[in-house]
Amino acid sequence: MRGLVMVVPVMLAAPSWAQPYPKQYPTKPVRIVTAEVGSANDLAARMVAQGLTGVFGQQFIVDNRGGGLCIDIVARAQPDAYTLLFFGSAVWTSPFMRDNWPWDPTRDLTAITAGVSSPNVLTVHPSVAVKSAAELIALARAKPGFLNYGAGTIGASPHLSAELFKSMTGLNILRVPFKGTGPAMTALVGGQVHMMFVGTGSITPHVRAGRVRALAVTSSKPTALMPGVPVLANDVPGYESASMMGFYGPAKLPPPLLARVSKEIVGVLRQTEVTERLFATGNEVIANTPAEFAVTVKTEMAKWGKLIREAKLKDDL
Repeated sequence: MRGLVMVVPVMLAAPSWAQPYPKQYPTKPVRIVTAEVGSANDLAARMVAQGLTGVFGQQFIVDNRGGGLCIDIVARAQPDAYTLLFFGSAVWTSPFMRDNWPWDPTRDLTAITAGVSSPNVLTVHPSVAVKSAAELIALARAKPGFLNYGAGTIGASPHLSAELFKSMTGLNILRVPFKGTGPAMTALVGGQVHMMFVGTGSITPHVRAGRVRALAVTSSKPTALMPGVPVLANDVPGYESASMMGFYGPAKLPPPLLARVSKEIVGVLRQTEVTERLFATGNEVIANTPAEFAVTVKTEMAKWGKLIREAKLKDDL
């Protein structure tokens, strides 16, 4: 027949991300790579791993590694959800803190869910004659360079919370470096430093015992972790800082698999027993969607990258 054109369908292979994940996932143990044994990352990761083992009927094993090695392992892993990362805000601050850092979380990792968040507390030794953040700011303005603050690891949440405070207020406050949060808190309790930003889980016993005074929390809203303590944003408008730990997978994690893994992790985090145990360690459950967490990662990178560059902070590890 003249003028008739036969159309032959062309079968195109579906892109790899569109392929359905194996319905039997997981068929072997899953690794959750996190920080050293006994750390806040480790404790939360073990709670979730135990819950996921029950949900999937397959072992989820916590693999404790040091520092940047955690990120390196997961960034290089296959996107099959058999290697996951549970780590803190160093995921998005390390690219700015270290020279030649190879990993960008927006490019080399897949955001799964923000697990937990813990605000820091602005605390002072009782010898510092202030009862509020406003009074502390007034004292620092009246005596530039007089006040000092203790901080452990460079680039950790307590350190960056203090630097953000200095940046947003323009105050001249000296940093006194320590080898970790523990030694810094010991110095604060002993009166060797005037003030410190520190996580709620670590400082609460000292606040209750009257060894230090809590002036403000760094979250945007009051928190039950530190009842009755006002937010720092009341005196420094727009201020917000918290330590956040989240779950990630390798880049290009297939969407169906991402959705399943995220759903089950969130389900475990929202179990009453898990939420209560995490709260007791100074952490509040977030458990949001992959899309929401991805936005958080980008927002936090922009915020802290700007601060780190302007303050010329550098991790020498």
